[in-house]
Amino acid sequence: MKREIPIIITFLTGVLCVVAFFVPHPPLGGLQQRFLIWYAIVVGFTMILGLDSLIKYNIKKIRQRKQGWQYSYVLLFGLILVLVTGFQSWFKYNTPFELRSSFMYSYIHIIVPLQSTMFALLAFFVSSAAYRAFRARTFEATLLLVAAAIVMLGRVPIGKMIWDKIPLFSDWLLNIPQLAAKRGIQIGVYLGGVVMSLRIILGIERTYLT
Repeated sequence: MKREIPIIITFLTGVLCVVAFFVPHPPLGGLQQRFLIWYAIVVGFTMILGLDSLIKYNIKKIRQRKQGWQYSYVLLFGLILVLVTGFQSWFKYNTPFELRSSFMYSYIHIIVPLQSTMFALLAFFVSSAAYRAFRARTFEATLLLVAAAIVMLGRVPIGKMIWDKIPLFSDWLLNIPQLAAKRGIQIGVYLGGVVMSLRIILGIERTYLT
């Protein structure tokens, strides 16, 4: 019954969501909004479970002295700091997002610089990946290299200085070939999402039970 009950709940919920979406009239029309409220409640509990799992994993990592266990101290300290400042700001200002609050101070002076550092490091990884991907070994790779160069030059002022037609070619590449490929990928993603949803609703896909 541990597997059958979740499958039955998933099937009934999925069918009711589909029916409520296509039949927007009482009493089914209001079910979609009610399901969204239930979804928000479930997400809140999953965040609590995720927080519990994160704490237990890092405590276990520190006890067993696994590789990089020192960083677990930093993570737990940051977690406690955010929780303490968040609750303190909430009690004092009725919201943690008040600019004068300690939570926003820690966010602006700690989290934002860390995010900037991560994105700065990410630029080097993206450049390295682009260098490996854009090697003109085949005809297709050469087309990708030329198109990428035109698009990048069309996005910066130096491209227009080199030739005033480059921004026009850049816009054409983005609005015609790129958009056509993007829509094809999106159609495939949507169809895959529909198929996966049907598999989950019908109980064929059961990996979420593991």
